[in-house]
Amino acid sequence: MKRFIEGEARSQLTLMSECLEDCVGTENPVRVIDAFVEALDLAEMGFDLAAAATGRPGYHPALLLKIYIYGYLNRIQSSHRLEREAGRNVELMWLRCVADELLCKP
Repeated sequence: MKRFIEGEARSQLTLMSECLEDCVGTENPVRVIDAFVEALDLAEMGFDLAAAATGRPGYHPALLLKIYIYGYLNRIQSSHRLEREAGRNVELMWLRCVADELLCKP
């Protein structure tokens, strides 16, 4: 029995590619969501884009809108389920551009 938790060997192959860009196809609907929200003028639509002066930094409203649209298109109605999916779903990782320790680098 081992006394400590040990990680995998660095030479061990993983299922994740080096960049999330490789995991999301060019025809994936998540790219349409991203392009659609980026084309919107969120300030004109009433979104508050100014960051708060105090407290923990919040998420950008565009990112939250992308995640909610993704949830509606995929029948994920619960914010708790969306949170869980954001940690394990490659498409949502691509939307938020982070996969655990792997940063999406253009």
